[in-house]
Amino acid sequence: MSSSFIPNPFVVQSKDDVMPIFESLLKRNIQNPQDFERFLQDVSDLESALSEDMAWRYIKMTCDTQNKDHETSYLTFVQEIQPHLSPMEDLLNRKIVDSPFAESLRLLNEGNEIYLRGLKGAVEIFREENIPIQSELATLAQEYSSIQGNMSIEWEGQTITLQQASNILMQTDRQKREQVWHLMQKRRSEDTDKLNELFNKMVQLRHQLAVNAGFKNFRDYMFKAMDRYDYDVEACKDFHRSVETAVVPMLKSLMLDRKAKMRLASLKPWDTAVDPLGREPLKPFHGGAQLLEKGIDCLERVDPYFGECLKTMKSNNLLDLDSRLGKAPGGYNYPLAKTNMPFIFMNASGNLRDVETLVHEAGHAIHSFQMAPLTLNAYKNTPSEVAELASMSMELLTMNTWDAYFDDKNLLNRAKSEQLEGILGTLPWIAQVDAFQHWIYENPTHNDAERTAKWLELCSRYGSGEVDYTDLETALENSWHKQLHIFEVPFYYVEYGFAQLGAVGVWKNYITKGQAAIEDYKAFLKLGNTKSIPNIYETAGVKFEFSESYISDLMQFVQVELAAIHN
Repeated sequence: MSSSFIPNPFVVQSKDDVMPIFESLLKRNIQNPQDFERFLQDVSDLESALSEDMAWRYIKMTCDTQNKDHETSYLTFVQEIQPHLSPMEDLLNRKIVDSPFAESLRLLNEGNEIYLRGLKGAVEIFREENIPIQSELATLAQEYSSIQGNMSIEWEGQTITLQQASNILMQTDRQKREQVWHLMQKRRSEDTDKLNELFNKMVQLRHQLAVNAGFKNFRDYMFKAMDRYDYDVEACKDFHRSVETAVVPMLKSLMLDRKAKMRLASLKPWDTAVDPLGREPLKPFHGGAQLLEKGIDCLERVDPYFGECLKTMKSNNLLDLDSRLGKAPGGYNYPLAKTNMPFIFMNASGNLRDVETLVHEAGHAIHSFQMAPLTLNAYKNTPSEVAELASMSMELLTMNTWDAYFDDKNLLNRAKSEQLEGILGTLPWIAQVDAFQHWIYENPTHNDAERTAKWLELCSRYGSGEVDYTDLETALENSWHKQLHIFEVPFYYVEYGFAQLGAVGVWKNYITKGQAAIEDYKAFLKLGNTKSIPNIYETAGVKFEFSESYISDLMQFVQVELAAIHN
């Protein structure tokens, strides 16, 4: 990073610490292509510094939602600093795209074309009147995170988080599973009205934001805001239809098999996570330290470089893995744009899902390390479809080295089986959540009852139809509340589905091509955001496609691998 341009240390306590830097960039006289390239690098350095400042505020707040200082620091940036920076960022974007040197830069390579295309899109949708709306939406998203982070139940004399409670749903004692499930739903129901009210505010604010920017609805606005230039709304709807046709019947078959193995007349929601043969839940590790230690072993046996990345993060205290009260839910990898190292956040409670989450986030982290040499920050801001290909592929690439967690082959096969069955359950849920969001923002004046009716209709289309919610309908009606993407990062979810298909393709190549597939994987990671999504997928050795036939072929491959594990 250019120490001559950005102050070192770079401390942002108010807008006054940043505005002079923006003003100096806006006043800069650019007389030749070299001046223009230096200007772009300085803009990139400023973006990186601000991104990292914001990153640490968010990380600290999510690690401890009960710490008011961390919350205040985050909200100060969102409410008092960012609103003043947004107009300056827009002016910088305009200065870049209006420059006489921009066209020659665009023609140099595809990366520059993608970079400038994104800036032009940002200029097109920017409206000053949307700045306070975006600030309010960020505040509401933080409120959602805080509500979820403070949910807990009392169980056997202890206060536990809902993430920890979900482990009990894997226990073989059906009575205990039912009890804890009801306790979890009771706790969620205490915030149902609050979450509905919060979301209603979000929908109206998001719709207004879109209208202000000249869009018919927020969905169309977000396609532009998220740089979705390589596919359209119809591609998403093709994905919804293909999953409903090609994957849901496989999910139904899995649930019927589960019900038969468990010898149940009726499969209840507390029966879906337990081992169907009545075996104790898999316990791959004890505590976050062991999760990480075994994870490093697991990764470096796929490729030594992968393990080194996590070792570097460990030595720099860039992981927070254990679940605890007051910690926000979920998991993420947050790139630290200035220092070119990422931070992994998750809520480990000792189950297989935690192993999946660690290697998933490790995929993101390795992606960050691989992109470090790219010159501009914008080149490292990959579209979600690409970012999630990195992470979801890593889940499957590491499966054979999960013996780091399971030294018994039968336990390892159980873990692999659960992972692959999870794909058949995850794809319909992703399609359902995305279809739900399309409907929400196509119908922004809907009421709570209409929204509930739509969600239940989608449950019937994308669910297996084999889980009995008789007298438990309220839990099903509000089950979307737990999906943080709907509240915090709208429309960022279908990418998981696209990437899951790509990941199965990467894994299939690994089985057939071995190390060559790993080299293809690393090659696509290095590209960052310098190629189109289809080109990046092609570099990884897979297709960016959502047809029913393509999805069916991939899922049949998964079924064949499942059958081989069971045999």
